[in-house]
Amino acid sequence: MLLVTAGCSDSGGGGGNGEQHDRDLGSQNLDWKPCPAPSEAEGGGTAPSPLPGGTKWECSFMEVPRDWTKPGGETIELALIRAKARDQAERIGSLIFNFGGPGGSGVSTLPAAAQDFERLRARYDLVSFDPRGVGRSQPVECLDDPELDQYYAQDATPDDSAEEKTYSDNLSRYDAACEENSGPDLPHVGTTNAARDMDLMRRVLGDDRLHYFGISYGTELGGVYAHLFPEKVGRAVFDAVVDPTSTAVEGSLGQARGFQLAFTNFAKDCVARGDACQLPGSTPEEIQQFVIDLQNRLEKKPIPGIGDRELTQTQATNGIAQALYSKEYWPLLEQGLDEADGGDGSLLLALSDAMNGRNREGQYSNLQAANAAINCVDFKERYSMAQTKARLPEFREASPIFGDYLGWGLMGCRHWPVPGQWETPDVSAPGAAPILVIGNTGDPATPYEGARAMVQALGKGVGIELTYEGEGHGAYNSGSKCVATAVDQYLLNGKVPASGTVCR
Repeated sequence: MLLVTAGCSDSGGGGGNGEQHDRDLGSQNLDWKPCPAPSEAEGGGTAPSPLPGGTKWECSFMEVPRDWTKPGGETIELALIRAKARDQAERIGSLIFNFGGPGGSGVSTLPAAAQDFERLRARYDLVSFDPRGVGRSQPVECLDDPELDQYYAQDATPDDSAEEKTYSDNLSRYDAACEENSGPDLPHVGTTNAARDMDLMRRVLGDDRLHYFGISYGTELGGVYAHLFPEKVGRAVFDAVVDPTSTAVEGSLGQARGFQLAFTNFAKDCVARGDACQLPGSTPEEIQQFVIDLQNRLEKKPIPGIGDRELTQTQATNGIAQALYSKEYWPLLEQGLDEADGGDGSLLLALSDAMNGRNREGQYSNLQAANAAINCVDFKERYSMAQTKARLPEFREASPIFGDYLGWGLMGCRHWPVPGQWETPDVSAPGAAPILVIGNTGDPATPYEGARAMVQALGKGVGIELTYEGEGHGAYNSGSKCVATAVDQYLLNGKVPASGTVCR
């Protein structure tokens, strides 16, 4: 499950050597070694445990140009991780994963999610990486941990001119810290450069074509790769699909509707359980009003959270969103809302911390910092205070719970020091091999409509649409045998399902 996270941390060895290179970087040999524990920027924790059968994870660094317009110039290093295929005699190649964000560490996520992909390891080396700006790969650094605690506790839905000024000043301060700590890297962290990095990775790993599994933002990255290198696309799967035809504001509006839909489904489920539901209300609308009332109370007076930190309205909204990424977390959401109503904000604050990448020791990963850097260099849109306020009614109509929060988020790139690249990414890929595109009807973060838009944008004969009628962010790890079989048959045996297949 991939979310947006936050922070600043050590470089973890991803600084590159800064030398000029005339040689072909595609001929470099990777020095695979046992994997260390994830760095603070990757989220911390312990070194990954061996897989079933004893296969150990291996890690390495790959040199890439800092600036792809100067491929023979200065280099940086990207962190990679792999687990070798079980059947080397029937090995197809490497299957490269991007789990989303943007800004998620593939090096820390792949081992954590590996059980979901163990069947694919029959014929693939499972490989992932920290994209440039992420984790150990020249991580973007902004505010320090104590400053981030304050930043995420701020009122992100201002109600008057004084609060609006404070909010704008906080955004400006955050962006200035990013520029101060990572300024030279900020122009180069975008999706186009990450796609070029993946093609170099394909070459270095020895594959004629890129076999790829992209989730969430990873589908956008995969689409950009397919556009740039259509003849190099191998077997590819896009799950939890970003709509490539949406501008930044349209994407945010889509998320407002998506999270609202997921909350409504959660509320319906709670009502259907009758007295077993801990939340007040006999209809989904009454449960929604209970949450809105709780948000309003928290805006006026935060409640005790964890340690000396309180639960604010912004953190509560963030925590609710975090719990909607998977139906498995609905019981935690129900419990957290019930406890917050009684004055205990610890569970909702813990959920918000998970969204923001904060561990129990108070250290933040750099996912949110990388997320801001990648989004702001990708998308051209820069919303002023007046332009943001003019769009708020649309967001409030899309979602009474999340609309204000996501609407004010339009100002996120307002003060960013680097201009954006596109209104929307070009993912047209005429001549590419079939790409299996999976849409989930209940997905809160990447609404279902994005899958069909991706299929159409990829072009005729390229995008193969598969629908999963379910809840949560993503379909392959949902427990649906229908989805799993379709994906496995394509990746392992090259069997393309009929476009328009529906899994229930």
